[in-house]
Amino acid sequence: MTKNEMRIQRVLEIIPGALVWSTIFFAIFLSFVRPLWVIYFVIIFDLYWLFRVFYFMPFLIISWWRYRRDSKKEWQKIAESRPGYDAIRHLIFLPTVKEDISVIRETLQRIANSSYPAERMIVVIAGEARAGVERFEEVSTKLESEFKGLFLGFITTLHPKDLPDEIIGKGSNLNWSGHQVLPQVTAMGLDPETTIVSSFDVDTIIHPQYFSYLTYLYLTTPNPTRTSYQPIPLYNNNLWESPAAVRVSMFGTTTWLMTELSRPEGMMTFSSHSMSLRMLVDVGFWQKDIVSEDSRIFLQALIHYHGAYKVVPMYIPVSMDTVMTGDYWKALISLYKQLRRWAWGVENFPFMVRAFAKDREMPLSIKFSFIWKQLEGMYTWATAPILIFVLGRLPFWVAPDRFREFALFQNTPFTLEWLMRFATIGVFVSAGLSYSLLPPRPHHIPRHQTVIVTVLQWVLLPVTFILFGSIPAIDAQTRFMLGKSLGFNVSPKRKT
Repeated sequence: MTKNEMRIQRVLEIIPGALVWSTIFFAIFLSFVRPLWVIYFVIIFDLYWLFRVFYFMPFLIISWWRYRRDSKKEWQKIAESRPGYDAIRHLIFLPTVKEDISVIRETLQRIANSSYPAERMIVVIAGEARAGVERFEEVSTKLESEFKGLFLGFITTLHPKDLPDEIIGKGSNLNWSGHQVLPQVTAMGLDPETTIVSSFDVDTIIHPQYFSYLTYLYLTTPNPTRTSYQPIPLYNNNLWESPAAVRVSMFGTTTWLMTELSRPEGMMTFSSHSMSLRMLVDVGFWQKDIVSEDSRIFLQALIHYHGAYKVVPMYIPVSMDTVMTGDYWKALISLYKQLRRWAWGVENFPFMVRAFAKDREMPLSIKFSFIWKQLEGMYTWATAPILIFVLGRLPFWVAPDRFREFALFQNTPFTLEWLMRFATIGVFVSAGLSYSLLPPRPHHIPRHQTVIVTVLQWVLLPVTFILFGSIPAIDAQTRFMLGKSLGFNVSPKRKT
């Protein structure tokens, strides 16, 4: 970058955090000197939040209905009837660091036992040298002996440590692995136009019809190579053993993405998803110097194709682990770090602004849509819980006596209370739908735990909303604003 480009980059890095901290500062300061201003702002903000709740609720219900419908279909039979089915091959990347072999084995078993023929799939186990070369070689050798004959190909790659121009993380691993694998699959005769790539967290348990459904979508979507395919992420693998706060946060992530799936305009990919090998080759695979590789790969494609790239929803689930350490408080700390890492998606804001500014071919409407959605989403993620539950009440606690006789001052608490009552309808809807997403209760979990998981845990929502919503988002945006790096922490997960 030139000096001017570096200055622009720094300004863009500051904007999201500056908006958040300006809101917090003025909400506190003006509560003492201009409390009525803060009250007006809070009323408008709460009305906006209520509008968001009622706006998103129908999309959530639509996605839930489609999930119930599509999860029951025999997609393999449907896919086989489509022209071009025989040409499709699947390339599956499973990056791993220190996960136990049992975790990887179960993921591979579910892939091999899915309805789609395993002999049409190539699996890539992408290890990290910094996690131990000997350990990875031992694990990969055992897995290869168990699964190699089942798949079209079983490839292992080992990402060297301390390579130049990259950071530790999933993106740098996938970048290395992609470049290592491409010559091998090309030699096997795979065509990038008909090869579908899936990038999964290594603990991802797919729905039995996942690859069949994906194949069908690829064969029926216009311009399939310019499309990413996003399933519904569930965190069900060890949900019953997880702390209540972890469960509420993970259900929140699932319901958020379900609302996105039924209105995919402006949507970016998240966590485990699929895309074409053609696109990956065109953009040079995943970036190796960012944390949010799941959303960034979508933006790389959107920019490369000048806006002619989209997400197609898959109303079918993939299930992953919640953070699990065996210790309640350590699990909460790990959850916080995981959510802070997700909030580090703020790094996409300066990237897209600078790239969009240079792109004369991308429609202005697409540029505005993605920039607005990114900025507004990050802002409300960080500020909404604190404004609703804390700062919105502050003027009534600290305002000078001369303001307390105003009718607005006296009536607003009742207004805000009713607004929040209406907003809780969204909580009840989310809680009800989340019940239908629960996995069966394991035999070792007592029956009374069902009441906690389905009902009582939602009492924690206000606390969870702040501690595992606002604060990690503020943390991430503040670090980004100050020019500090976050790095990539691997969430500890353990199946019990």
